[in-house]
Amino acid sequence: MYIHIDDASYWYELYGKGHEETIVLFHGFTSRTTTWEPFIKDFMKGFQVLVIDLPGHGKTKTPPRTMHTFAADFEQMLAILKIESCHLLGYSMGGRTALSFALLYPERVKSLVMESASPGLRTKKERKIRISADEVLIKRLLNDGLENFVNYWEDIPLFDTQKSLPKSVQSKIREERLSQHEDGLACSLKYMGTGMQPNWWEHLKSFLKPVLLLAGEKDSKFININKEMAELLPKRKFKIVENAGHAIHVEQPEKFGKIVLEFIQEIDVVENKGGAVKNDSTMGKS
Repeated sequence: MYIHIDDASYWYELYGKGHEETIVLFHGFTSRTTTWEPFIKDFMKGFQVLVIDLPGHGKTKTPPRTMHTFAADFEQMLAILKIESCHLLGYSMGGRTALSFALLYPERVKSLVMESASPGLRTKKERKIRISADEVLIKRLLNDGLENFVNYWEDIPLFDTQKSLPKSVQSKIREERLSQHEDGLACSLKYMGTGMQPNWWEHLKSFLKPVLLLAGEKDSKFININKEMAELLPKRKFKIVENAGHAIHVEQPEKFGKIVLEFIQEIDVVENKGGAVKNDSTMGKS
């Protein structure tokens, strides 16, 4: 269903209504709410589960949104839905978006799970280079059309590990990508891409909510990024998931769901007992 905030219409789905605790899930670039379907049944046994189509994706209809303007919209959305605070999980682009929201509205976040995500680029030069690269992608998308762009996108090295997935899973991923619109994806790249995102690195050390960092064993780039993040975050756990690349929730769904639920349930138990979540900087594998 839709929720309307100013000039934007966000598509959202709410499951397990009535539970006190809420888990919110943000998908990645070229994806949509359907990517979380395998987890909703288990998650809603103990939690209310909120999934939404991010700006430029799925059924959501918005003018351009930056990380800051989307975060303001999402804060209003939580207020409308009477959700005081939530456990927030995001994958890749959704992870960057989740981190942005958590840093801007920490009072709305009980915990943060970042799957294959980053705090952005550190220097203006790096951001400028990334913006230029995204402009090339935008031209490719608008000039060559969605299907040609998807053919290119699913063949980038970041997604090599997905080529060994069952054909049915690959087909679902491709279907999600082909369900998008050229203008929406172009807008997402232009306004919420890594180059346009604020540099959050220096803000990590002051974020005091529990954070779970996840990276796939075969995704060396994001293992390194998350190692650096783990050194800065005061309350963090970092797990490397075996036999997975960038999209852990797609490549190892059972492990992913178990790790996430255990992390969130530990937080609830600790809060009820008045303790503190134990840090884990050992980069353990699961």
